[in-house]
Formats: sequence, C-alpha cells, structure tokens
Amino acid sequence: MKKLGFIGAGNMAGALIKGLIAAKLYRPQDILVSDALPAQLAKIKRAYKVTGTKDNCEVVRESQTIVLAVKPQVLNQILAEIQPEVTKHQLFISIAAGVTLRRLENGLGGKARVVRVMPNTPALLGKGIAVVVRGKHAQPKDEKLTVTMFRGVGEALAVKDEALMDPVTGLSGSGPAYVYLFAEALIAGGVQAGLDAKVATQLTYQTIEGAVAMLKETGKPAKELRDMVTSPGGTTLAGLSRLAEGGFTDTVVAGVAAATHRSKELGQG
Repeated sequence: MKKLGFIGAGNMAGALIKGLIAAKLYRPQDILVSDALPAQLAKIKRAYKVTGTKDNCEVVRESQTIVLAVKPQVLNQILAEIQPEVTKHQLFISIAAGVTLRRLENGLGGKARVVRVMPNTPALLGKGIAVVVRGKHAQPKDEKLTVTMFRGVGEALAVKDEALMDPVTGLSGSGPAYVYLFAEALIAGGVQAGLDAKVATQLTYQTIEGAVAMLKETGKPAKELRDMVTSPGGTTLAGLSRLAEGGFTDTVVAGVAAATHRSKELGQG
C-alpha cells in the first residue's frame, strides 16, 4: 500500500505534497493522487513524480492515509463513491472548508478515523497555518501525524472543540484575502497621492512584511506597536482617524463574522 493518498490534485494538495517531500516525511513513490481533471492530475505527476490515477476508490484501497482535498460542494458525492472501500485501519484527513466531522464520519460509513483540517493558501509557499481537530474514532497518533504533516507547509496546531473550526475558517482560512484587499487599497492610496504604481506596490509589500516581522519578532501586542508609531498630531494619527471614521475595525470584524457564518452554512451541506 501507498503511505499517503490524495483525492483531489488542486493547489492545496500540490502545496502539501511539495512540503511533505521537501521535509522528507514522504517520498514521491509513497504518494498516490487522483483527480477528475486529467490535466490537473498530469501537472501534479509531472511536478512531484508521484503516482496518479483517475479512480478515487483505488486511492482508498491502496493508501494508509487519505487526504480529501476536494471542494465542499462535491464532497458528498466523493464520500458516497469511496465509502465501500473504507476500513478502520485507514486515516482520512479532510481539508474541505466547513464540512463537519459528523458529516465526514457518516459519509465514510460511521466508524472511520477522521481528522478535519483548516489550512490556508500561504501553505503554497510553506508559510501556512493549519488548525486540526480529530473525530471520535481517530486516535491521538492520528492527530499527531496530521499536525506533523501540515507543519511541512508552515505552522499547525490542534484544538479539541470542533466548534472553533468555523471562526478559524473565518479568520485564517479567509484571512489572506483580507490582507490582499488591504494591500490593494494601500497601493491605490499611494497612486492617488501621486506615487508611481510600481513604487507604491514595492512600498506596500515591504511595509506589510516589515509590520508582520515586528509583530512576530518583538512579541509585543499589535496595539502597543501601533501606539509606537502614532505621534500626537502626526501623520499616522491622521490616517488612523480617517480609517476609524470609515468603520475600519468594525468592518474587518464583520468580515470575519460573515466568513464564519458561511463556514457554518457549508458544514450543513
């Protein structure tokens, strides 16, 4: 049997395969991948020298651990297809946003060992953050294995309460898009103020990278760092005041809440 199988060969599956091989946790010959799109499957096979198949059931029959890397909207169909091949000796890891452990376990026959994961797209660069929660039939070693796997593409942590997975999705799962939108707005603001677009882009990217480094490396709270650069009557205060007038903080909080709510809806099928 292969040590690891993937049903779905999209970007997140590719990032995880790349990270696992680079970290020497798995070899290319240990991995079997399936996908409904021949071109996508060929791309993964060519890039990472793994074995490919069109047959999802073959992945389940031939793998000890199976990663379900498909969109929530098609997951029920996949679960029904592979359920006859499921055994208690296999571990199933799902990265489908919002899909609950109960729904996964029921779809896999009721007794499957299941771990649910919420990763995010910076995993494509080995800079992701993933949150892991195990189902009622999964074992502590299953949780440990899953955390180890996702640390191959960034950071990973485990939680005990599955209810936390929806706000995790709303914050870190969707969060990169919020940062990208903020970056777009900073660039637009710089251009409107008279900067060349290329210069505004360079300033924006480095400013965000530097601010993140300050947060992580100093260990200081975000408010304390913000206060450090906000002088009374200064330019930063003028900018922050205008953002406050526009409801910046409340809007971001509401965005996380909206994404969290959508995660709950997806979990209900």
